[in-house]
Amino acid sequence: MAVGAPRRRLGLVVNPIAGMGGRVALKGTDGPAAVRAARRLGAREVAPERARRALERLAANGPAVHVLAAPGVMGADLARAAGLEVEAVGALPPERETCPADTRNAVAEMRARGVDLLLFAGGDGTARDILDTIGADLPLLGVPTGVKMHSGVFAASPAAAGAAAAAYLRSPDPDALADAEIADVDEEAAREDRVATRLYGAVRVPRQSAFVVGPKAASSADAGVEALAAEIARTLPPGRLTLLGPGTTTAAILGHLGLRGTLLGVDAVRDGELVGRDLDEAGLLALLDGEAEQPAPVLIVGVVGGQGALFGRGNQQLSPAVLRRIGRDRIQVVAAADKLHRLDPPRLRVDTGDEALDAELSGYVRVHVAPGRTIVMKVST
Repeated sequence: MAVGAPRRRLGLVVNPIAGMGGRVALKGTDGPAAVRAARRLGAREVAPERARRALERLAANGPAVHVLAAPGVMGADLARAAGLEVEAVGALPPERETCPADTRNAVAEMRARGVDLLLFAGGDGTARDILDTIGADLPLLGVPTGVKMHSGVFAASPAAAGAAAAAYLRSPDPDALADAEIADVDEEAAREDRVATRLYGAVRVPRQSAFVVGPKAASSADAGVEALAAEIARTLPPGRLTLLGPGTTTAAILGHLGLRGTLLGVDAVRDGELVGRDLDEAGLLALLDGEAEQPAPVLIVGVVGGQGALFGRGNQQLSPAVLRRIGRDRIQVVAAADKLHRLDPPRLRVDTGDEALDAELSGYVRVHVAPGRTIVMKVST
């Protein structure tokens, strides 16, 4: 850091339970009941590890910073481990899960004391808690750790969050910020296979399209995709297990088979029959383990509109173990052509939590957009 340059101040909050429901096919972990359900199903915390990756990237690439962090597992411990100068804000009561009040209390003090940027690790629910407490008073950036991330405040990956935070903190300037929406999905509606998204407000985020992705865009009717869904349903090979990821396009394939799967989950079909519905990671692995003597299974996945997410957002049950079991060459991507054309930058994103697998999945892929028509898209982290 140059002599006389001001030391930047970073606020940090980690929601340890964010994203726990992903691999066990829950639609989120908002509320104590959802957290208990996730733990009963064997879910493990994923947010601390993802926050660690972001902080290590920040420490390696950013200016010298003074971090005001929520205490313990909510940030301070992770920031110290990354070698950053840390001051814990507040205290956590012992022997209980962290809760939204802990996030609200921490960010309220950070606003009162002043920080150049507030970095948080969580999902849409955490973003809402911050918005409810401090509004748009502080520039905000999210490390993506939730199950559902419809808001436009999240970086593409933990590493991207660290890089974006470092770049902004080197030269924090209001002109380097852009408006971004905070939205959230009703988890109860999602568990009933309904999508009910509500816009809660807007904040300011670093204006860096290479690192920060926009909000999820709603799907629209597309004749090419509908015809493609009909063709795929008609030509599925006999005897082969086919997994279908979340989304309206894959739901249309099931519809043409006369089956009702789950719009927001992963389903499995064979020979025109539904053999698994709303499967979690364990269920998918058990199903794949039984395929040794069968034709190699395939996976059909869609693309998250507006964000370009292929793996890592809303389909975490398609874990690294599941994806490796299937293999890159047996993954088929389907999407509406206009959804791809609207992506800025024009690329698909992978963020599985396994950096080696993300590298294997990166490169280029043919996305099927209509019968006999594909668009080649770049895939990266």
